[in-house]
Amino acid sequence: MLQLQKNQLHTATVTGYTAEGLGVARVDGHVVFVHGGVRGEDCVIRILKVLKNTAYGRVEEVLAPSPARREPDCPHWPACGGCDFRHISYAEELEAKRQRVEDALRRIGGADISVEEILGCESVDGYRNKSQFPVSPQGQAGFYRARSHQVVPAADCRLQSSQANAAASAVEAYLRDFHVAAYDEASRQGLLRHIYVRTNRAGHTLVCLAVNGSALPREDALVDRIRAACPETAGVLLNINTRDTNVILGDEYRTLWGEDTLTDTLCGLQFRLSVPSFYQVNRTQAERLYGKAVEFAGLSGQETVLDLYCGAGTITLTMAGHAAKVIGAEIVPEAIENARVNAQLNGIGNAEFFLGDAGCIAMRLAAERMRPDVVVVDPPRKGLGEEVVPIIASMEPGRVVYVSCDPGTLARDVKRFAGIGYQAERAAAVDMFPKTRHVETVMLLQRGTS
Repeated sequence: MLQLQKNQLHTATVTGYTAEGLGVARVDGHVVFVHGGVRGEDCVIRILKVLKNTAYGRVEEVLAPSPARREPDCPHWPACGGCDFRHISYAEELEAKRQRVEDALRRIGGADISVEEILGCESVDGYRNKSQFPVSPQGQAGFYRARSHQVVPAADCRLQSSQANAAASAVEAYLRDFHVAAYDEASRQGLLRHIYVRTNRAGHTLVCLAVNGSALPREDALVDRIRAACPETAGVLLNINTRDTNVILGDEYRTLWGEDTLTDTLCGLQFRLSVPSFYQVNRTQAERLYGKAVEFAGLSGQETVLDLYCGAGTITLTMAGHAAKVIGAEIVPEAIENARVNAQLNGIGNAEFFLGDAGCIAMRLAAERMRPDVVVVDPPRKGLGEEVVPIIASMEPGRVVYVSCDPGTLARDVKRFAGIGYQAERAAAVDMFPKTRHVETVMLLQRGTS
């Protein structure tokens, strides 16, 4: 077998994609992950890095282009690292994501199941209703280069709303004109760390600035700049984060002007959102995701539903109109406060919310002999804690609806559920994040089926 070496050139065919969106090729028995590779293409590949069992490379020349190859339409690609699929057609991207979920469920989860569909997005640009721009020590807003904390300036990102990009550019100008220092991770000096922007369906915008301190110079001028650049601004907030951490937001907020929450409409309901509240970043696709979750839950109006990672109550309250009672649990205090307000805002009287860790809340409810008909989980990327799966099973729900943002941890948890009597019945994927490698999955697990 040929020993691969850095900077060698090899001809190979790209046969698929990794979970990170890289092409997969084989060179004399070696698996090579290829930056910029498109499935089905014959390419000249330059080897960039050689590991024990695999190697990394990039496309140096395309010998036989795939019909799915596209000319990247963003000047920041691929340096920015935010988009993985700017170089392929959307149809190819959707199939790659559907296949990724199916492969994970079968290979990791041991589930002999097909992903029945992937729901694509009507617009692949400007879909994000929440933007988080890190700011470089030079005062430029953008996004981190892949696997680094080096900021690539990109205050005109195609995935963000026009309001978010305008607000970020206004803050950049404020830093420059008033000589305000941005935060430097190396020295831990400087003030502005992140620009956070949330935009609702009507275009109204909440702008929050995460700072290494308790104030910014000329806050009045900052507010004026943001409002002039983004007239739809509903409020400007300051978030105090003086810790040496990668966490974007601290625990303390101060309103510089206007409102400190934003109200949005989702699935025909209104949701009041604070800055730290979890809320799906693609509103249109979130409605399709939640619609699929309701479908999988199979509700007739008589059931009790337990939602263990409820955030601001979006899934819980969407289920409320189809169930007798819904219960939500969430560890973020502001989110639970939002959820309770959202229930009142929508006149929903059959919803109850608890503050606490999902596992602890589930354990308490199980000890109280609660028997929900359906349990819904929408955990963070790390999936369910190992203790949560048996606790859910101890409540004996007939169905578990698992909403996941990571096919790998979903598949791991599907295998755990299978070990205690819950089998994978249906799976559908939803493309919440076009042009990136990320994909959401809705999974139905049924108790006592073979």
